Amino acid sequence: MDMKVIAFNGSPRRGGNTDILLAETIRGAKEQGYETQVYQLSTLSLKPCLNCGHCDATGRCIIQDDMQGIHDNIRSADRIIVASPIFFFSVSAQTKIMIDRCQTFWAEKYVHKNPIRPGAVGRKGLLLLVGGMKKNDKNMGFACAEATVRAFFRTVNAQEHVTLAYDGVDEKGAIAKYPAALTDAYEAGKALVR
Repeated sequence: MDMKVIAFNGSPRRGGNTDILLAETIRGAKEQGYETQVYQLSTLSLKPCLNCGHCDATGRCIIQDDMQGIHDNIRSADRIIVASPIFFFSVSAQTKIMIDRCQTFWAEKYVHKNPIRPGAVGRKGLLLLVGGMKKNDKNMGFACAEATVRAFFRTVNAQEHVTLAYDGVDEKGAIAKYPAALTDAYEAGKALVR
């Protein structure tokens, strides 16, 4: 059965830890026969939500930028991957802008009573988080970020999701020193599309 997989890379640092983890996840999905469309959020023109109420009235966002294509692909995706570094105990600004602009789906689901349909293979999500936090801070950073992305997955009707989170990884490319993390990401990519 065919399956549409999309991924959002919320890291502005190219070749960094988030990129490396996401690449392993995509490799796992690809080896199962599924290509993944990846959005490098830092390279797109994405304006923040204006809280203007237009989507409450119409179910559509009034802002015209790269988010229109993202909205279309979220609507038709079967599997959604969100990958982000931890910035100040949450997802990156690029990731948060994308999520906030999904208020349109919230309006569709809760105001207009027209949620995204799950399709023949259902809808699932995967969250990849990497942070340089010390041991005492990691639970708060990951918990805040996961709460944000959990709300996103619920809003776009991804019925379930898995989270992989790695702390103490700050230097660019340092995740490569943790082969278990790379293996976990690869296996998560395979499992996501099974």
